[in-house]
Amino acid sequence: MAQSSIEWTEQTWNPVTGCTKISPGCKFCYAEKFAARLQAMGAENYRNGFKLTLHPHMVNKPLEWKKPSVIFVNSMSDLFHKDVPEEFILAVFETMNKAHWHQFQILTKRPERVLEMNKKLRWAPNIWMGTSVENEDYMDRIDLLRKTSAKIKFLSLEPLLGPLPKMNLKKIDWVIVGGESGLKARPMKLEWVLDIQEQCQDADVPFFFKQWGGKNKKLAGRTLNGRTWDEMPRAMQAA
Repeated sequence: MAQSSIEWTEQTWNPVTGCTKISPGCKFCYAEKFAARLQAMGAENYRNGFKLTLHPHMVNKPLEWKKPSVIFVNSMSDLFHKDVPEEFILAVFETMNKAHWHQFQILTKRPERVLEMNKKLRWAPNIWMGTSVENEDYMDRIDLLRKTSAKIKFLSLEPLLGPLPKMNLKKIDWVIVGGESGLKARPMKLEWVLDIQEQCQDADVPFFFKQWGGKNKKLAGRTLNGRTWDEMPRAMQAA
């Protein structure tokens, strides 16, 4: 487990590392750059750089972490990548079910595979399932996520690269919005963010504003209309 600087989680757990790019949001992947840095530092789990790699020795690690935590699963990969064997995914789910004192956040750009495996997956209340949507061309991912049996479903609208009008937020429990960061960051417009926030308010869905991003994300900050927005899923608030 590694302490995370990601605003909407607490820790990260990476039983898989590495990925391949499938949509515009992947273009300047932070995980790819970070993996190259860790490889250069000699980190064993990144010996293959950003090539997809399974780490069986990591699968049961959360069972050793006794302090309850919010854990981002595969911050450096995508658990539902086509090259991750089904048996490995099921083993990760078994660990999450056993480690009921943690909250696990899974995020994928491949919700179609989640839906394909849906009936084989044990969806405990502490397992959150999310999908990334960067522009209007990928809003179909929301419909695929909605069809799964996950108890908490969330959207990561980051890096937000275009407007997302008239989203269907039925059965969606949480929405995160954030701009791209880095030297080549593509800009996010205020009107896109405000429209999404209004949609969340109308649908009574918790809204989390992560960051404006840009070349200097710390300087740009993460306030919207003079304040931060750190709403979390209501199931977590009630716990």
